[in-house]
Amino acid sequence: MGEPVISMRQVTAELGSRPVLRGIDLTVHRGEVVALLGANGSGKSTAVRSVIGQVPVSGGTIELFGTPRRSFRDWARVGYVPQRTTAAGGVPATVTEIVSAGRLSRTRFGVFRRADHAAVRRALDLVGMADRAKDSVNALSGGQHQRVLIARALAAEPELLIMDEPMAGVDLASQEVLAATLREQVAQGATVLLVLHELGPLEPLIDRAVVLRDGCVLHDGPPPKAVGQHALPGHDHVHPHDATGADPIRTGLLS
Repeated sequence: MGEPVISMRQVTAELGSRPVLRGIDLTVHRGEVVALLGANGSGKSTAVRSVIGQVPVSGGTIELFGTPRRSFRDWARVGYVPQRTTAAGGVPATVTEIVSAGRLSRTRFGVFRRADHAAVRRALDLVGMADRAKDSVNALSGGQHQRVLIARALAAEPELLIMDEPMAGVDLASQEVLAATLREQVAQGATVLLVLHELGPLEPLIDRAVVLRDGCVLHDGPPPKAVGQHALPGHDHVHPHDATGADPIRTGLLS
């Protein structure tokens, strides 16, 4: 097993005065693809946002590439795709401009060289958006927006890719493109942490599933397998099971 890329030890966090993370332990090793699963409000997004510093922690420790997060500065090694949002937030911008923003951390003083332009084009190719490079992001569909956000994260050629529900509200065609893009990144040795509501087309890529409930780790192990009616053709909503084998859907652990 590779060296730890993400290490969370007894991490606690609050939003307002409400505890959201209650002593999370999570390690993601180099080359692993780990899925964070759980019901809405279980702490999945808070956990990944605490890793990148968007949510302050009230206790415990977080390390990135062996460095305490508070001292970590090499953010070009980390690509982050937030929960689905409009890529430009209503600001007029082209697809290339948005994706280029993800490359800035690799440039010197924001000056793009040949290798930087090539990295942006490569990221657009990976997500199948090269033909829309000059288009306004405001003209894109929801699935295309998500592809642009992923290309923005890939433009820096990160070693660690953190994605918060990348498949949410995305059409099947875009899901397949995103799955193929991730497969390419994993083949090149990327480490991936994903927040997912269901495994869907990403299931074959997942090495481990970590299930959260009320800010605690309920399960950390092999990805869940569809059982019973969930194994029927056409049913791809995969629900995790806890260590006892109980179905968290039936026991109210997941929505």
